[in-house]
Parts: sequence; C-alpha cells; structure tokens
Amino acid sequence: MRRPTRPGTDRGRLLLVLLLVAAVTVFTATVPLLRDWFDLRVYYGTVHTWVHHGGRIYDYRVPGTTYGFTYPPFAAVGMLPMALVGLHLAIAASLLLNLAALAFVLRILAGPGWRRWGWYRWALALCGLALFEPLRDTFSFGQVNLVLLALVLADCCLLRSGRGRWAGAGIGLAAAIKLTPALFILMLLIGRKWRAAGVATAVALAATGLAVWADPRASRFYWTQALWDTSRVGRLDYVSNQSLQGVLARLGHPDKPLWAILVLLTLAVWAWRTRKAVAAGDWTAAFALTGLAACLVSPITWVHHLVWVLPSFVLLARAGYPRIAGALYAVMCTSVVWLWFDDASGIDGFLGSNIYTWITLGLFLGLPVGQSRPARSPLSRTARVTAPAPSTANPVTRAVSHQSESSPGAVAAAIGTVLGPGRGRGLGRRASSEPTGSTRPAASKPQSSS
Repeated sequence: MRRPTRPGTDRGRLLLVLLLVAAVTVFTATVPLLRDWFDLRVYYGTVHTWVHHGGRIYDYRVPGTTYGFTYPPFAAVGMLPMALVGLHLAIAASLLLNLAALAFVLRILAGPGWRRWGWYRWALALCGLALFEPLRDTFSFGQVNLVLLALVLADCCLLRSGRGRWAGAGIGLAAAIKLTPALFILMLLIGRKWRAAGVATAVALAATGLAVWADPRASRFYWTQALWDTSRVGRLDYVSNQSLQGVLARLGHPDKPLWAILVLLTLAVWAWRTRKAVAAGDWTAAFALTGLAACLVSPITWVHHLVWVLPSFVLLARAGYPRIAGALYAVMCTSVVWLWFDDASGIDGFLGSNIYTWITLGLFLGLPVGQSRPARSPLSRTARVTAPAPSTANPVTRAVSHQSESSPGAVAAAIGTVLGPGRGRGLGRRASSEPTGSTRPAASKPQSSS
C-alpha cells in the first residue's frame, strides 16, 4: 500500500493543521476531564487564608473536601503574588506561566536547530502535545510540573553547553518547591559536577531558610509531620498513582519494606545508567533517566507528574526508535488507566491500571544512553531521519484498542509529527470521586491532588 503524501503547499498544510486543531479541541472537550483548576484553587485558598486571614498554611482545606496544601513551605512563599489578585486573574497567570514553561522546555529539547522546523512542524508538535494526558492535567489542574521541568532542564542546557557557572540553581529552586527534583542533586554528584551540586544545595537550603523565616511554625510542622504523612496527599492505591508504590498498593501489598527494596534496586540501576550517560557527555540522557527514576521511586506519582517522561520520548526517537516512541506516547494520550479505576484486580487490572508505570519503567531500563554528541540537538537529528509528514487522515478518531498501531511519527515533542491518540473507551464510566479522577466533567466543587 502506498503511503499517503504530505501536503505540498502552504495552503494544504494550513488546512491540515486547522483540521487537527479542530479534532484536538473536540477530543479535549469531550473525552478527558477538565479539572477546573482545582490544584490552583488549593494554592490560591492557602495563600489567601495565610496572608489575609491569619490562617496556617497546612490547616487550609478546600471547602467540601479533605484536600489542602502539601508542598514545602517555600512553595507557598513563591505563590504569595496570588494574594494580590483575584482567582480568575490567578488562573490566567497560571495558563500563561505554563505556556511559557512549555515553550522553554521545547526550545531546550529542540536545541539550536529549532528554527529549521518551521511553523508547520511546530504546529503538528503542539497538536500532539495537547493530547498528552500529563500535559492536559498539568494545565487543567493549574499544576506546577512544567515550571519545575523547565527549571531543571535549564541546568541541563547549561551543563550540555559547557557554560555551567550557575548550573544547579534551577534544580535547587525546584527541589525547594517540591521534593522530587532533589534527586537531580544526586545526579550532579554522580556526574562529578561538584560546583553545580553545591549551587543546587545552597539554593535549596537558602529557599528553605527563607520559608523558615517567613513562617517558622509551618516549616516545623511540614518537616516533622506533614512530610511523612502520605495520607495528606491521597490514597496510595488510587489508579492515578503511577509509581512503584502505587502498583504494590493496588496489589494489596503497600508494605514499606518491599517498596523500600524496589526503591533501592531502582536507584542502583539509575546510578549505574546515569554514570554511563555522563561518562559519554550525554547530559540529556542523564536528566531524562533521573526524571524517570523520580517518578518510579516517589510514593505518589499522579498522572500529571509524568511530564518528566517527555525528554525520554525525545531521546528514544533520536536514537532511531520513532515507532516505539510514537506508540508509547500514543498510549499516554488515551487516559486508558481509568478503565480500571473501579476495579484493578485480575491480570487485566494488573497490566492495564499500571500501564503508565510500565511505560516509565520500560523507558528507564531501555532508554539508549551515552550515544549523543554535545554539539547535536536531540531533535535536529531526529528531524533528518523521520518519515515524511503524517497522513491527512485524522488520527485522533481511533479507538483506544488501536493505539499501539498509530503512526510511527506519533511523538510530537520528539519528531514534530502528529500523534494519533484515540478516544477513551470508557466514556460512560461512573464519575470519579477522587481529585485526580479522569472521568468526571468539571465539578462546581473542585477537588484536589498534589
């Protein structure tokens, strides 16, 4: 069968882009859950209660729920500007900040050859990214994941370019806002980047010290109590928790000794593979591996935390595996894990409810490392080896069961072609009562996640 040709004129390309934008809009409006900026409402309510009503940061609860602020105190300090504006302006600012962070992330991953992509490839890439469930959730929740990813990748860019005088500052700031990025400090130590590790540690400690000065009582409560209480964040066995601990919890074995063993094994493999990557000067791979490891070992990794896997898709496509990257990316656009949010028992539940974890684990173990050259951008090489632009056939209307057969050019962030996710099969599923549920229309009473 002859492969369909790409549009040969700007008019044809524009028409294809407009059709894809319409399809993405329909998909986003009908299939995924719109989260009603619930997490942003948590941040907003916490800051306003703290500043204007003398409340305590970790006592605030969203009305009608048990969910409140779960980040380190410095995160609340960083969100203080929200105390000066109304909720709607805070939502608008969140959207703009996330868009800016996404643009920065794409610019870093694309490298110096980003202008060669042109408007058409970037338009296709954005359509593909709009379908990626972790990104959808990050925007719709009003989450901070993209901002943290941008901060961390800024250090990757500095190290990769050899201009590393201030490398580590982004990692330190991200670690002070949310603990998971602290693993990148260990990555710097493995890579013998002593100065960068020192900068990251100093920035994290300084930011944490600022929070102690701003609210000593909240800092004492967080570091001695709240940090160790995972129940404040949510249920370990909830299907949105796509970490190793989440897998164990859904199996009915949430015991800490077994989880600790898996964490140690994961960190051992991570240290070995990361050392191999930095020895070859492949800092992009080292950062990608660290993001994957952080998602696996964290007690709770909600679906929206999985924006950390984006650099891995870029690397996988760059290494010559665009079909595999496209298929895995397509699965993470389908919201397929929510088919088992009621019952994750049985073989199908074990495989299906944890499918994002399996993808993360597969990338962690199989991602090619030590193959890049510092002067090459991950995306520029990929752009040369990928197939022609995708078919004009609309890829967005396929069913979930056909996702593994989607176009090999599906990883939009990596190769600038359209990703072909399908519609979720469980459109008639019962609404979720959990904050990270993916089957409920936007509710009048927002709910929370971390």
